[in-house]
Amino acid sequence: MEKFTLARIIHVVAVVLWIGGVAMVTTVIIPAIKKLRSKEDQIKTFEQIEGKFATQAKITTLITGISGFYMLYMLYVLDAWDRYLDYRFWWIHAMTLVWIIFTLVLYVLEPLVLHKLFKEYAEKNPAKTFSIMHKAHWFLLLLSLITIVGAVAGSHGWFFIN
Repeated sequence: MEKFTLARIIHVVAVVLWIGGVAMVTTVIIPAIKKLRSKEDQIKTFEQIEGKFATQAKITTLITGISGFYMLYMLYVLDAWDRYLDYRFWWIHAMTLVWIIFTLVLYVLEPLVLHKLFKEYAEKNPAKTFSIMHKAHWFLLLLSLITIVGAVAGSHGWFFIN
């Protein structure tokens, strides 16, 4: 059980750094960038900050994934796999879904598609581009926060669905 506890500690710390960063980008950085006067400043500032945060996000989602899949493996070892199949533990599925979405965005979509689209559309219409991006970040942040609330409550036996 000590390894499981250590995995949970690592998992929670990684999630705090990852989703905390998403919250900072969503509630502080994007709104501040949207207020910059020139589109050149908006694009340059966003790319500088995004480049640094992308590294943190990639590392923390990787650590979150490794620790999360280890804990799923432990459910199997402890013969508690039925929790993954019980609808009251919806938050386990939500954690997996949120991780998959962010991993796809960070490791696949952003480097292959989103970065090019951002540059192209930000040059043409920065206000609309940052607005769409801001809404997408809000959606991901809210999905993440709902998942966190469900995971903390559910792991302490407080189920929203009976």
